[in-house]
Order: sequence, then structure tokens, then C-alpha cells
Amino acid sequence: MKTVFLLTQRNVKIFFRDKSVFLPALIAPLILLFLFIAFLGDVYRDSFTSALGGLTPDKSIVEGFAGGWLISSLIAVCAVTIAFTANIVMVQDRVSGARHDFIASPVPNSALALSYFIATAIATAVICYAALFIGFIYIACVGWYLSVADVFLTILDTFLLVLFGTALSSVVNYFIRSQGGITAVEAIISSAYGFICGAYMPISSLAVGLQNVISLLPGTYGTSLLHTHLMNGAVEAAGSSLSLPAEAMSGVLDGFDCNLYFFDNAVPVWVKYLVLCVTVALLVGVYVLVCSLRKKSASAKKRS
Repeated sequence: MKTVFLLTQRNVKIFFRDKSVFLPALIAPLILLFLFIAFLGDVYRDSFTSALGGLTPDKSIVEGFAGGWLISSLIAVCAVTIAFTANIVMVQDRVSGARHDFIASPVPNSALALSYFIATAIATAVICYAALFIGFIYIACVGWYLSVADVFLTILDTFLLVLFGTALSSVVNYFIRSQGGITAVEAIISSAYGFICGAYMPISSLAVGLQNVISLLPGTYGTSLLHTHLMNGAVEAAGSSLSLPAEAMSGVLDGFDCNLYFFDNAVPVWVKYLVLCVTVALLVGVYVLVCSLRKKSASAKKRS
């Protein structure tokens, strides 16, 4: 474990000391939050009041709802995209030859692989929780309708999504062997992930066939959990202030992906957590498997 600790410490230091990587990763959530507020805030406010049948609740409720959507979308995207950026140390070690030196040394391959995973999770968590803290401040300024349970569940959701992003990036980045390759993957993930996980627009607004396809993707369930815990309080406050029936409020939750459906079947919250946890476990298993196969392959070549 001491070897894992030292290697993890080394990987974390490399990431945070590389200003060309760390600073863009740190600033990216702030830029994304600004863009959300500046260009999408009014869209979500209008969509919320439209879903309420044109009725307008207190302004703070509308702002609290829009803020919840913006922050949940921000964290859902950043937990995955930043993980790919933080995992760049593994690729850099392969490009520079440092990984080959580690493999040639007495350092176990399992310790090296685990250190990359933990370091990526730590770096991603630091940035995501910093963004979440700023998000909580923003929501508090515009309209706070979160319960204590909502806050703690949001923190848990963020943690699970960080693990998901770390596991996914570990599997994908393991096969990348050039700086240009990791740059290309980061660009693809950054531009596409927000759309396929339901962060940029509600899944319910898409065609039925596309909804069914997206419901097969595990990241969708993590995004839905964040939407639920950051927006449900504002939705309930709107329903209470306008005396809306339960059916109307359920329709609002359906329209903004707080209620998620898998081929027309409602997905309970505990199932969303289960899907996310099982996916993380499977991805970690795949990561361990490819690392083990790589080690066996390298040993075979060495013997020959």
C-alpha cells in the first residue's frame, strides 16, 4: 500500500503542477456555468413556467428551479469530462517512457494501475466539488429550496459520477498511446457527452426512439439523480404555492428528467443508484482485466 500511496501522490502532484492541464480543467466548469446562465437560463425558466400551464410562481422558485437544472447539468458533464483530463498522466507516462521504466522496476503493475485510478479520482473530485460548492452558493443567491437530505444526496451523486468518469476514462485512456490521441478523445467527450447524458436538454423532449437509446447509457441515470435532488425542492414549492394537483407536478418532473423511464417503465431512484454502482464496478473490472492481460503479454514478450 505504501507503493500505491507514493505513486498516487506522484501522479496527483504531476497533474496539479502542470498548469497547462490543471488550469483549463479548473476554469472549464466556471466557463460552462457562465455559458449556462447567460444563454440557457431564460430557456429553462420559460420551460418551467410553460410546464406549469403558464402559471408563474414566486420568482425565487423559478430561479431556484433553473439554478438546480444548471448546476446538476454542470456537475453531470464535468464529472466525466474532467476525469478524462485528469487521467492524462497515464498517457503522458506511456508517451515519455516513464511507464516502461515503472514496469521494468520491482513496482507491481497492479499498484501502478491503482495509483492512476486513485489519482484521477482525487483530481476530478477536487475540481467537481469546488464547482458544486460554487453552484450551491449560486442557488442560495437566486432561490434555495434544497433540504439537508438533498444536499447530502447531491454530494453522494457527485461522488458516484466521479467514480464513473474515472473508471470510464481509465478504460478508454489505457489504449491511447499519444498526446494527440488523448486530445482527440477529450474533444469528442467534451462535445458529445452532455447531449447523450441528458445534461444540455431534457431527454423527454427527444424522439421516443432516441429516448430509448439514451436510457441504455449509465451516465443518464447519474444526471437524472442530480436533477432530482437539485430541482425537486423547487418543483414541490411551486406545486404548493400554486395548489397544483399531484398529476401536474408529476408531469413537470417527467418533463425535466427527474422521473426517468426505461422503455416506458418508470425507473425508481434506488435503481438509478444500482445502475450507476454496477456500471462503475464493471468498468473497474474491465480496467483490471486489460491491465492484467497487458502484464501477461509483456511478460511473454520478455521471455521470448
